[in-house]
Amino acid sequence: MVQCQGCHPLELHYEIRFSGKENLSYIPNIVTYLDKNNLLVSHKKEVIVVKESGAAGLYDFFVDHLDVHQLSFRIDRHEWRPIHELPSLMEFQWIDQIIAKQSVTCYMQPIVDGEEQIIAYEMLSRFKGEAGQVISPAEAFSAAKSRNRTYALDRICRMAAVRHAARIKKKVFINFIPTSIYSPEHCLKSTVQLANLLGIEPSQFVFEVVETEKVGDMDHLRRVLLYYKEKGFHYALDDVGAGFSTVEALEELAPHYMKLDMKYVQGIAMNPLKQQAANTMLQAALKVGAVPLAEGVEEREDFHWLKANGYQLFQGYLFGKPAPVPEIVTSN
Repeated sequence: MVQCQGCHPLELHYEIRFSGKENLSYIPNIVTYLDKNNLLVSHKKEVIVVKESGAAGLYDFFVDHLDVHQLSFRIDRHEWRPIHELPSLMEFQWIDQIIAKQSVTCYMQPIVDGEEQIIAYEMLSRFKGEAGQVISPAEAFSAAKSRNRTYALDRICRMAAVRHAARIKKKVFINFIPTSIYSPEHCLKSTVQLANLLGIEPSQFVFEVVETEKVGDMDHLRRVLLYYKEKGFHYALDDVGAGFSTVEALEELAPHYMKLDMKYVQGIAMNPLKQQAANTMLQAALKVGAVPLAEGVEEREDFHWLKANGYQLFQGYLFGKPAPVPEIVTSN
């Protein structure tokens, strides 16, 4: 079976497509040079496949001698892109080292009930570069997306969270990006196997659907969630009220948990418009049997309003900030 470059942190291969009579005339010499220097992967008509280690030098040659407007490239069979985007893509090579070395640290943030008793933790990923600098999740996933490594990064975060869950005797919420998963049966198999190996009950896990862009393929998302459900795991819709997570998505996907986006939570005690939106989401959640959870709670007044109006679980700085997972986590 051919391994996709997005899933496995190997050296990327670049497909470079030529067009234009003048550009095409350079192909024989370019192929000879790349082959001689062990940089050529394959060549077919107007497309050359080159190792990433040779792509930068090849780009410099293109700028000097070819019409770059008639050149395009792609990686891992994704969409073709203008050749001028190649240098910016290579700037994010550092994410490959994070993936290869699995340089991810798990933090945990408590989720409480109406009595402020901890009933679960959300696992959050943090990253460090080779120089020890802190890299934000947004920066890491942006870099991974640009290099078509979203699945690989998402996977190491999921696996690290599952390993840490073995020390936490409560439910664990774990983020995952459904659009990065090519096939649930293959891409999620390792997650299931690790949970089984560690002897953790599947119902201890709640996988949160995280996505900053609108999910275009609802059928694919349903397949992913159905796979988790069939294995005994629970799932949640995150950031409900923002992005794709609307009332319609709640009704269609029927999650176990609904997490109200913090933009509706913060200041809700004094904002009738936010109150109306929160109530709409609450009713939609209850209709499908989802537990309503408010995230981003920072003020006690907001907590009291949400609790009084039917929200059951809460997460935010009011109850605890994200902190590194300790070596021993008690069940108290």
